[in-house]
Formats: sequence, C-alpha cells, structure tokens
Amino acid sequence: MIRICRYGEVPLEEILARREEAADLSAAVAEIVAAVRREGDEALRRYAKAFDGTDLEELEVPAEVLDRAAEALDPSLRDILEEAAENIRDYHRRQVRSSFVISEEDGVILGQKVIPLDRVGLYIPGGTAAYPSTVLMDAIPAKLAGCPELIMVSPPSRDGEIAPVILAAARIAGVDRVFRAGGAQAVAALAWGTETVPRVDKIVGPGNAYVAEAKRQVFGQVAIDMIAGPSEILIVADGASDPRHMAADLLSQAEHDRNASAVLITDSMELAQAVQQEIEVQLEGLPRRETARASIDGNGKIVVAEDILQGIEIANALAPEHLELCVDSPFDHLDKVRHAGSIFLGRNCPEALGDYFAGPNHTLPTSGTARFSSPLSVDDFVKKSQFTYYAPAALERVSDKIARFAREEGLEGHARSVLSRSQKEEKT
Repeated sequence: MIRICRYGEVPLEEILARREEAADLSAAVAEIVAAVRREGDEALRRYAKAFDGTDLEELEVPAEVLDRAAEALDPSLRDILEEAAENIRDYHRRQVRSSFVISEEDGVILGQKVIPLDRVGLYIPGGTAAYPSTVLMDAIPAKLAGCPELIMVSPPSRDGEIAPVILAAARIAGVDRVFRAGGAQAVAALAWGTETVPRVDKIVGPGNAYVAEAKRQVFGQVAIDMIAGPSEILIVADGASDPRHMAADLLSQAEHDRNASAVLITDSMELAQAVQQEIEVQLEGLPRRETARASIDGNGKIVVAEDILQGIEIANALAPEHLELCVDSPFDHLDKVRHAGSIFLGRNCPEALGDYFAGPNHTLPTSGTARFSSPLSVDDFVKKSQFTYYAPAALERVSDKIARFAREEGLEGHARSVLSRSQKEEKT
C-alpha cells in the first residue's frame, strides 16, 4: 500500500529519495560494445540469437515492408497516429531556430549558423512491447530540424520482425532506414557503424538499463540525448481533486516499471487517504498490476503539505519527469514551477495526454535531472557554428587592445598574430 506522510514529520531526504534496483552493468555492456566494434554485423546476429531468440538473415527492414505496414494498419489507428503526428509537428515547428547575421557599419560581421546533424539514430524499445508514440516523438523533431537521414533500430521479436505498428509509425514520421537490432549492441552499432548499420552523429530514445549504460559508454564517440532513468509522475493536488483520477494517474506511471516513481503531494489528509484506498481498488483490475504494485510499494508516496505553495516547493526539489497541477486556476501557479520535465495543468489533463497526443515531447529528463536539462526538442538535432569577419580597418582599431589582453594571459604568440596584421607600429 502506498504510504502517507506529513511534510515536516518525515525528513526531506526521505521524501526526495528515489529507490532503484540497479545492478552494475558496466562490464557486461563494455564487452558487448567491444564485440560490436570488433565483429560488426556478426556480433549483432549473435546477440539477436542470445537475447531476442531469433536468427536474423537481414538486419535492415526493406522499405517496401515499411510501406506495407503503413498500408495494412487499421484505418482508425492510422488516423489517430497521423493526427498525433500533426500535433507533434505543430508544437515542435515553433522550436525551429534560424541562423543570424549581425552586420556592423565599421566593417565587422558576426553571425551564427544553425546546422542540422547529418545522421541521427533513434532507439525504439521493442520485443514484447511496442511504442509507436516514441517513434513519433523522436523522429518528428529531427525531421523538422532538417536532418537528412534518420536511422531507427528496434529489437525484433522471436519471429525476427519488428511490430508492424512500429514500422507504420516510422513511415508516418519520416524515418529513412530501419534495422532489427536492440539492446546495448544496437547502441554500439549506431555509435561505430557496422557493415550494414551506418554510423550516426547522435543517438536518442529510451531503453532498458543495458541501453542506458551503453549510451553512457558511447558518449563522446557520438552525442546522446540523455541517460533515462525509471519513469516518474508527481501530482500536486488540492482537496477538491477526484481521488479516482489521482489514483489512475499515479498508476499510469507505476505500470511502466518496478522502479517507477509515483508521488502525490496534497494539502488534504482526506484526499490522501481516499487516494490510498482507491489505488488498492484500481490495482485489482490493472493488467500490469504486479509491476505497478512493486512500484507503488517501493517508490510510491503521498505527502501531506501545509498548502499548495509548499507542495510546489517540494515538487521543485524533486524535479520530476511529469508534474500534474490538479488545482483550480493552475496558470496562477505555473510561474512557481521551476524544475519539471513536462507540466500538465488543471483537473482534465492527465499525463497520458502528453504521452501520446497533445504535441509536447514525451522524451523527458528523469531522476531529478529536470533541474538542469530539458525535454527532447528540435534543438537536440542541430548544432551551431559561429562566424566572424573583420575588415582591415576594423582589426586595426582593436589590435592593440587584443594584444594587451593576450599578454595579460601570457600568450605572446596570440598578441603577435594580431599585431602582424597591423599597419601601426607596435606599442611597447
């Protein structure tokens, strides 16, 4: 049963604690990464047999298979995916940055070029689960950024295939090539390339602990979006909230993972107790109740605060992946929220709305990293270059100042580099 505590009676450190059953996978993952670097496709096939239980002849999914998957998709589901995709495009196209040029009258031109990454790798979980929403969330911002090539990897099922709904989503989102590969071995293939899988510049997308550790190990060879931890939801709710809704929203994240975190902060002990009981009722009918039960019992908590403002202060300290503000006039409190991946406002905005349909991205910072990082966005798929131009007269005007600055740092070569272009005699 989810535990209830009053803020102040329990140390803040205990409220903030995230419990995770984590094994040290670094050595095992390092071995897999090294094998893929050394053996390429052969290692991918060997690990597919060992981990996915399938013999793979072809690693790449032919384009016509993607087309057939999209065509065969149930029309009503295809309509939903396409509408969700358009919502995601509409939201993310507002994130697209432009290059700029600053042209001064004295012969100085400065600027910044915004350049899309050449090739991006998308890791999409698969096997026994299928997450077409992740395909849309990861691929669409990359396409809007202008990335010329999107490479998707996803673990196959025992029949050697990727779920058709995943392939259909890839076609809808504009993924260019898809490969049957999962786990740490797929991450390594994207980072270094194999005979079949092309090397990419950045890897994005969630995965299990092996995938997260592999992303950690290949960082520097390629860029990554983030090291994702277990899913999290934090709800700040007043006493007028419906306990059925609160329980359902908490369980929506608890069913993800035994290590997922589901937390309610409220100013009402009556609501806290009602939600506690309602969780038990709803757990009985939940297909993934064993996973959700482990999450609720291990990481779930209900914190009773003095008021909503104190609740938001606690939420900022937790810096959750998902934050629901289930209060009247939620926009009155929005400016007080400083640390959260995605914020859901009001009583009719469950976190699941953001997972699938609304438009903002569902690839979010976890484990408190919302203190300093952001949701996946178009910015993740571009890089920036600066440029500078000085006309001769413009450099002449500032050469002495630059030389003085360089010498202050003990870098005489820098000073001479500037002064060698000056028409004036060097000042002593």
